[in-house]
Amino acid sequence: MRTTLQAGYLIATGLLVFGSASAADNCTGYDVLVTTAAETRDLGNGMTLTVFQSESVIVSDGTIYNMTTGECFGTVLGTPDGKAHMNGHCARRDKDGDTQSIEFVQLPGADKGSWKAAGGSGKFAGKSDSGWFQNVRTDGKMGVTKWGGNCR
Repeated sequence: MRTTLQAGYLIATGLLVFGSASAADNCTGYDVLVTTAAETRDLGNGMTLTVFQSESVIVSDGTIYNMTTGECFGTVLGTPDGKAHMNGHCARRDKDGDTQSIEFVQLPGADKGSWKAAGGSGKFAGKSDSGWFQNVRTDGKMGVTKWGGNCR
């Protein structure tokens, strides 16, 4: 179960997906993540709650998000049936010091999650971008997610 949760929070920790991008996607990229802290509490009766923190670097050629760096924080609720519900936030900065944040969620049993802009400054202010994410690779400590979406 712990390995499943580690993979789960690496998947969500960023904001992104595997596979071909949807025709509606006008932005895509990868989120490279390193988990720096994680703690799992046994809630009893097969339920667990994991709180995690990851460092994040976005690689997205041709978008304003390329090379933004920061942190993601989230929780993973493990259920007795072995599924996990994950949600959290990421906050990143670009080379100019402008900030960008997103919130993400992945529902139990889903192979993809969703993300949406949650706020920003400078060039990221007022953005209403949103999209999907999915794990591409993880080893329990490091992970890569692919993402896409509608960036305005």
